[in-house]
Amino acid sequence: MGEYIDAGGVRTYCEVTGEGDAVVLIHGGATTGESWAAQVPALAARYQVFVPDRRGHGRSPDVDGPATMDGYAADLVEFMTALRLDSAHVIGWSDGGKVAVRMALSRPDLVRKLVMIGTELTRAGGTPANDRLMTTPEGLEQLSAIARSDYERLSPDGPEHFGVVFAKWTRMWTSIPDIEPSELAHLPMPVLLMQGDDDCVRIEHNTAVARAIPDAQLAVIPGGSHAVPLEKPDLVNDLLLDFLTDPQTPKFMPLGDLNS
Repeated sequence: MGEYIDAGGVRTYCEVTGEGDAVVLIHGGATTGESWAAQVPALAARYQVFVPDRRGHGRSPDVDGPATMDGYAADLVEFMTALRLDSAHVIGWSDGGKVAVRMALSRPDLVRKLVMIGTELTRAGGTPANDRLMTTPEGLEQLSAIARSDYERLSPDGPEHFGVVFAKWTRMWTSIPDIEPSELAHLPMPVLLMQGDDDCVRIEHNTAVARAIPDAQLAVIPGGSHAVPLEKPDLVNDLLLDFLTDPQTPKFMPLGDLNS
């Protein structure tokens, strides 16, 4: 059962499940909080899980003005403030990871642990197929077809508003500022980077990001695509729960170079 939260003037739909330390799940672009259905029960067995719909997505109405990753991150800060959440584990998938990392950079005090799933932080960090999907007429037509049915089913703005929000997303996707790996060097919280081995992110990009962060882990899931939380939910959930657990299992033979 969901409710609406007034998050700094943004009427944000949210579902809350479970008890314990807070976990906030941030969905991807052109999707909704429903995309986390395979993760919520596993996480809610140990944590209190908050699943908001970002403005203009799902059951949350659109707001005047452009869509930007920084704007969504500011919304997330207001959301946590409205719920009196002093801090939370924040997990973002795809665009949700871009939102989450921007909040972690601007308000690190709010993020206990950060997870980015299938998230490229620079244009060059994405695959050519991802670039075609996000920037070409053919790719955007495909995304529009995928997003339209859920939008028309859930949005309080009505189906006729889909063209307005999709135009905002399109402008955002073609102009997202890069975050270079070096900009993440001062993140104070543990970070998990997760992706499928056939994802939208170049594996070497996430390796570079992991090397730049003092306390980072990298998980590449075999046989997984950009939809790996749906394709391999048990494995994804086990990795998330392991990462969120403290203390972490100590490394017996650290011979790699992620943090050397």
